[in-house]
Amino acid sequence: MRKITRGATAIDIPILPDTELQRGDIVTLVGRTPEIAAATRMLGYPDRATDMADIAFIGAAVTLGAVLGTLVYTIGRVPLTLGTSGGALIAGLVFGWLRSVRPTFGRIPSSTVWFMNSVGLNVFIAVVGISAGLSFVAGLELLGFSLLLWGVVATIVPVTLAMLVGKYVFRFHDAIVLRCCCGARTTTASLGMVTDRAGSRIPALGYPVPYAVATTTLALGGMALVMLLG
Repeated sequence: MRKITRGATAIDIPILPDTELQRGDIVTLVGRTPEIAAATRMLGYPDRATDMADIAFIGAAVTLGAVLGTLVYTIGRVPLTLGTSGGALIAGLVFGWLRSVRPTFGRIPSSTVWFMNSVGLNVFIAVVGISAGLSFVAGLELLGFSLLLWGVVATIVPVTLAMLVGKYVFRFHDAIVLRCCCGARTTTASLGMVTDRAGSRIPALGYPVPYAVATTTLALGGMALVMLLG
């Protein structure tokens, strides 16, 4: 046994005499083929490395997410919908959780995951910034320099309060606090920076839940606020 990997964030668990294997753990074994086959039958399912992605799994997540995004919920007189992006987000969270607890399907090569994380998300952020540029300039012309100042305040104050609450109220480790802030701000660049500086993926434990809550709240809350004010 060379390595034990646990959880969606792929944390390496130390191999100790009292280490217990849990459902969803990925164990790396080295040995003769008959011995590996026998150990595999005893432990669970062979998750062999491959350069092919499970397209059916990815396609099902995208399709179900798109269908979910088309549904409209009416609260009072206000219609609410997740939209395509919100539905895909929810489907991704559910399917990612399924993969983490039952890694017998849905395999995606690490190179593909890296491409999605490093290239896909950064391109998404760039497109959002470019598309928001015109409206930002229009708002700056209409409201003046105060729009920029209020944007700075709205960006700095929540993050500062989040770091203080995480450190002194919840007493999280500094690295976990930073990753929680990364998730709450859905900042992909800082996601990789904190992990690289820490030299470990353990701080990534603080990222998924704030990311999911922040993105879902933004999709639903922003839409509801605009409709109510309108």
